[in-house]
Amino acid sequence: MGSLFLLIFNELYPIQKQYNFYICCMNMEQKIKQLRDALREHNYNYYILDNPTISDYEFDIKLKELQELEAAHPEYYDANSPTLRVGGEVTKNFETVAHTYRMYSLDNSYSKEDLLDWEKRIKKVIDAEVTYTCELKYDGASMSLTYEKGKLVRAVTRGDGFQGDDVTTNVKTIKSVPLQLKGDYPPLFEIRGEIVLPFAGFEKMNAERIDIGEEPYRNPRNTASGSLKLQDSSEVAKRPLECLLYSIKEERPTIKTQFESLKKAREWGFKVPMEAKLAKSMDEVLAFINYWDVQRHKLPYETDGVVVKVNSIQQQEELGYTAKSPRWAMAYKFKAEQVATILEEITYQVGRTGAITPVANLEPVELAGTIVKRASLHNADQIAKLDIREGDTVFVEKGGEIIPKIIAVDMNFRSQASTPTEYITECPECQTALVRKEGEAQHYCPNAEGCPPQIIGRIQHFISRKAMDIEGLGAETVALLVNNGLISNYADLYELTIDQVIPLERMAQKSAENLVAGIEASKQIPFERVLFALGIRYVGETVAKKLAKHYKSVTALAEASAEGLIEVDEIGDRIAESVVAFFSEEKNRSIIERLKSYGVQLEISAEKLANQTNKLTGNSFVVSGVFTKVSRTELKKLIEDNGGRISGSISSKTNYIVAGENMGPSKKTKADDLGIPIISEDEFLQMIS
Repeated sequence: MGSLFLLIFNELYPIQKQYNFYICCMNMEQKIKQLRDALREHNYNYYILDNPTISDYEFDIKLKELQELEAAHPEYYDANSPTLRVGGEVTKNFETVAHTYRMYSLDNSYSKEDLLDWEKRIKKVIDAEVTYTCELKYDGASMSLTYEKGKLVRAVTRGDGFQGDDVTTNVKTIKSVPLQLKGDYPPLFEIRGEIVLPFAGFEKMNAERIDIGEEPYRNPRNTASGSLKLQDSSEVAKRPLECLLYSIKEERPTIKTQFESLKKAREWGFKVPMEAKLAKSMDEVLAFINYWDVQRHKLPYETDGVVVKVNSIQQQEELGYTAKSPRWAMAYKFKAEQVATILEEITYQVGRTGAITPVANLEPVELAGTIVKRASLHNADQIAKLDIREGDTVFVEKGGEIIPKIIAVDMNFRSQASTPTEYITECPECQTALVRKEGEAQHYCPNAEGCPPQIIGRIQHFISRKAMDIEGLGAETVALLVNNGLISNYADLYELTIDQVIPLERMAQKSAENLVAGIEASKQIPFERVLFALGIRYVGETVAKKLAKHYKSVTALAEASAEGLIEVDEIGDRIAESVVAFFSEEKNRSIIERLKSYGVQLEISAEKLANQTNKLTGNSFVVSGVFTKVSRTELKKLIEDNGGRISGSISSKTNYIVAGENMGPSKKTKADDLGIPIISEDEFLQMIS
């Protein structure tokens, strides 16, 4: 009997060992998870709620324990573990990433009148009650965070609004950025905010730099922005950065108001400033502005104004966007800081279109946290209006606290020997006599083909990020290529070889290969961006898209008449004349033929054409209300893809109103008065099917 028991025990013992090992692993995984959850909660209490529930020492002990367990059990790796807050990963190159939702800039206002005018424009479109969310405008580095299933998957800088740099590794070190959300968050969304450096942390950093004999940082904003591009994330982790969030972006919004979205973001674990207020009228908005214009100096962060937003998300969608800004938001900027300095010399710059810009070269002076040495004087009329002269003491401020400008001259300090400024009559670069067309403020150099800054400027515009976005080719390299006689227009780029490029200053084999490869890759850039890249005067990004969509190819556009161009939505006389003038010049036609031969995209792709029809051509639509089968954005795209035009307000030129739920009653009344058909979402979809 005893031998039988021994035999059975020996058979089962290995199984028991496996079971024990399994239980141990299960317990270890659970312990690691519990530690992570506890540390996340303590992190939230400390950095978001400002209400710590354990001491720093206790937190550090738990963090160290988790680090040791994760090191011993790499099989339980979690990309969003609290231990990764300390950084350590090195990023040599930051990948450029396209934004899913464009990051627009805001229109600025500086007075009560500006805000009242904005409100009038809103009420022309919205015929229901409008309330506003008022939020402080923090001065930091704009950031877009993407969360999937509650985890941070990507952090991208604002960049040019269309694309930015992926700085996820560095942003993960910022304690107020949640790596794992809590509550009823959506499965996939983006949230926008500012990375800021609080005054206390900034002063501490500077004190440490002074102690070791290094130059102090200039201002919190630039320091915060620069921190995000440090290659070593452990260095970023040492900086007391914070992230303040304010805007949620979803494909189909589930939240009804901006104020509610701030509340939801706090519940999910984000640091959202509590100063925001819901205002029921413009009087309440102005009261908020007046209060914070005084009280902002008590805040722990830099702030330069108040952002006022239409509170209703549905109303925001109805108002839509201009080419650059949302119509439903306005930034009120506090009065700009002013300083006095000496205007040492007036010089003149030549732009790519030949436009001459006078520049004030100043005795360096600190203004709003940066050293200012130059300011634009705009044109001859501005110089005459202010009677600005070399040697004057001038008052300088930053327009929108970004661009320095001279606002006045202090006549008390003007020398008796001072003489009025005489505007130049010849191009400072090629000595060609300047021209000034009737009705225009600027002087121009007409020597487009022989003036070096114009040649270089056109090619620099062609290769820029919003245009051909040629990787490996920057503004300085363009100047080198032109000055060395390798190129004289942007078509010449496509004939460059590696052997030609290598001898250039600071150019090696690898960089030469990257440059030529970048030029080759640019042949895939879509037609609308190529059209913008051509540099036709007055044809910006938005106009280029409209022209590309209407004419489909550069061949058709080149044959268009001024009268035909004016028929295109939002194309006026000035743009039409400029387009006709561009294509009437033989040298421009020759360059375009060369671009065609190299394989550059000069017509809309077959794939895009397949999704477009002319079913709605000649019809203007107003979109109003909430839709169920497609989003408002998708509906507008369908209108444009089928040749229709979208208008923001009802007029006698409106052909149809596509109405969803909650369409404003006054819009319906106006449509009835004008006899404009109101169609449902289903009727519209049937119209284009």
